[in-house]
Amino acid sequence: MKLRKTWGLILGATALVALAACGGSSDTAEDTGSDEAATEAEDSATVTAGEDIKIYVITHGDDGVFWSVAQKGAEAAGAALGVTLIYQGANNNAQDQAQMIEAAIADGADGIAVSLADPAALEGALKKVTEAGIPLITLNSGSDLFKGLGAITHVGQDETIAGAGAGERLKAAGGKVMLCAKQEQSNVALETRCNSAAETFGGEVIQITTSGDADRVTQQAEIKAALEANPAIDSFLGTGPVIAVDGANAAKELGRAINVGGFDLFTELFDKIEAGEALFTIDQQQYMQGYLPVVFLYLNITNQNSVGGGLPVMTGPGFVTKDNVAAVRTLVEAGTR
Repeated sequence: MKLRKTWGLILGATALVALAACGGSSDTAEDTGSDEAATEAEDSATVTAGEDIKIYVITHGDDGVFWSVAQKGAEAAGAALGVTLIYQGANNNAQDQAQMIEAAIADGADGIAVSLADPAALEGALKKVTEAGIPLITLNSGSDLFKGLGAITHVGQDETIAGAGAGERLKAAGGKVMLCAKQEQSNVALETRCNSAAETFGGEVIQITTSGDADRVTQQAEIKAALEANPAIDSFLGTGPVIAVDGANAAKELGRAINVGGFDLFTELFDKIEAGEALFTIDQQQYMQGYLPVVFLYLNITNQNSVGGGLPVMTGPGFVTKDNVAAVRTLVEAGTR
């Protein structure tokens, strides 16, 4: 890791301020000089606070409704700290994500934050991160795996808790047979959401994986076919926001009144909640998932701070329902939720 001048400058500025405060009224001229020196040092510290610090945030995400907000959070943190912030999304391609991580190491990254949708595919690249002495933080997926991969902490929600909460709500709404639909292959977080929902739902649970959000017409048709295949299905859980809307639309197309739940935030899903066509969506606050890892890496790089105490830093789950959807919509439109 590169040596930093940041904290030396800050401590130097503090010492100069302290020396100036010790002078008496008979030392006015000397005090003025010390004050000027302290001001210059403070200004220098501010200007160079993030100088030469390069932080990468490399996710499996695309530029859709979820990851575009996480990217805004990461970039806002980088701007606030004055660091070079490089955000990259692998569009659900684990091999590309691994190559991005290795390229970041070669580029001299001082800190790297990574989502763990496919931990097995990233394990080799992440080992190279820690072997290079680069601080690592995981985010979004992988809250139960970060320690084994050498990460300082994980920023995200506990998918077991989130999935369990979804199952409980659909059960409370009277559900007996649930269809849980996943929009990505090999994403451990989505698997956990469905499996945990199944445990608390208590009834029959059918799981499918669709072609994905990129082709919503096909995705809706796949959900519709699953609903048609089992007329007893009375509950639908989409493991993302877009697939939740497509599930609600598939049920509506069939004239089926079913209880719908989803994950994450999307204006179309808000419309469904307000119209009574969906019960809830779970908010994991992706803006913070982008923002906080950058701050935590910066503090580790400049001051050897760590957070979490060996536990993940939780950003969710929270539930968006008809009671609070209007307030959350306003924040989503502002780009921070």
